[in-house]
Amino acid sequence: MRVVHFDCPTGAAGNMLLASLIDAGASVKNIERQLRKLPVKGWSLILRTIRKQGIAALHLEVKQGRQPERHLPDIFRIIDRAKLSDKVTGSAYMIFSALAQAEAKVHKAPIGHVHFHEVGAVDAIVDIVGTCLALEDLEIDEVRCSPLNVGHGTVRCAHGLLPVPAPATALLIKNARVYQNDIAGELVTPTGAAILTTLAKTFGPMPEMAVAAVGHGAGTKELGVPNMVRAFIGDAPASRPTAEGLVLLETNIDDMNPQAYQHVMELLFAAGALDVWMAPVYMKKNRPGVVLSALVPAAKEQQAVELVFAETTSLGIRRSSVERRTLAREAATVKTVYGPVKGKVALLPDGMKRFMPEYGDCRRAALKHGAPLRQVQEAAIKAYKG
Repeated sequence: MRVVHFDCPTGAAGNMLLASLIDAGASVKNIERQLRKLPVKGWSLILRTIRKQGIAALHLEVKQGRQPERHLPDIFRIIDRAKLSDKVTGSAYMIFSALAQAEAKVHKAPIGHVHFHEVGAVDAIVDIVGTCLALEDLEIDEVRCSPLNVGHGTVRCAHGLLPVPAPATALLIKNARVYQNDIAGELVTPTGAAILTTLAKTFGPMPEMAVAAVGHGAGTKELGVPNMVRAFIGDAPASRPTAEGLVLLETNIDDMNPQAYQHVMELLFAAGALDVWMAPVYMKKNRPGVVLSALVPAAKEQQAVELVFAETTSLGIRRSSVERRTLAREAATVKTVYGPVKGKVALLPDGMKRFMPEYGDCRRAALKHGAPLRQVQEAAIKAYKG
């Protein structure tokens, strides 16, 4: 399993996270090519290596011209028109939704009516979508993060002088592990908080892994200590099946437009759900309905609950604690006559490995070459076995 661990002793901002991933090996050419699909003009990426207390780190800046005021629906339309991968689109949706919900709560305004100084800016769009693209480019399976140093004192913004962490940031970090020390000022921005609290599975020490790359993403402020995010990328070691405590959320729905089911499932996956499924049932008065089930880490429970209430007609959600046993896994890419195919390698208790090609890669290759899907899948498995 490919893991990235973000080390954030001086906080985190969107540009620092993206820069750390690029410095760790994500293709800036591929990321910028994908970002250019966004129907937003008048911006450019400026990347340069700077030194923080003698340590070389990559600094990323988004130069932008004058931009219109944007609301959350505007952001969603921009992302939709780019036709990015489902994983990138879903993750970006959830990050922007988290930002929007926080701002809406701060200002006591409907989520669709709030205009965002942070969200509407092109640099925030590039930072968020760019980070999602970088994680995809690096084939990251799981995001982890250190406890966040949020800083203290005050920060001046469009609304005046505000306490640190800023109100929106304070709401975003409610499920994360945070702390303060003697470094004053705003260290975690709303964009940085939204990215990490949406994507990170846990906040704690670095997990056991074989580190393959380390990237340094520099901040702008001079703090007297190295102001940077470090991205440690590596593979989790092979292990015996492990047990983990999870939360199972379930709700019955019989009065909702079925066209929205796929949308809800995609949002739940992007919010950190490990599995989402629906089962048909007959409800009272013999009305056909579905049972929506989502398996989520405990740290993501509240976010998933709020999402289900916001996106469905549900009036109540059942929860239960469950234990899941999982095999260790890792990412792999094989070369076939139909092109490269990505997949997952499951590490079995007896030491054997089982390769499972990604359906999306196989489907694209099958359509491109006019070959049966099963034939492409078999070719990928054969290529892995050598």
